[in-house]
Amino acid sequence: MEQDKNTAVVSVLGKDRVGIIAGIANLLAEYDININDISQTILDDIFTMVMIVDLRDLVIEDSDISDRLNKLGEKLGVKITIQHTGLFNSMHRI
Repeated sequence: MEQDKNTAVVSVLGKDRVGIIAGIANLLAEYDININDISQTILDDIFTMVMIVDLRDLVIEDSDISDRLNKLGEKLGVKITIQHTGLFNSMHRI
C-alpha cells in the first residue's frame, strides 16, 4: 500500500521514568515526523508505547533516525525500534 511507504511503527519498551514520551516526540519533531497515532501503558513500572508515524516529510535517511532513536533510548533507559509499516505488517502476517 502507498500508506505503508509513508508510515512507520515506533515501539518503546523499558522501565518507566519521566520524559520518555516528550523525548521521543521532540526528536521526531526535529525531523518533521508527525505522530499519527499513539498508544502507551505502564504495567507494574514497565513502560510500553507504540506509535504510528508519518514519514512523508522525513528530512534524513531512515537509518539516521534509527540511530538517533537508539541513542535516545540508551539515554532514557528504554529500547526504541522503528520499522516501515509495510515491513512490520509483513513480519507479523500469519
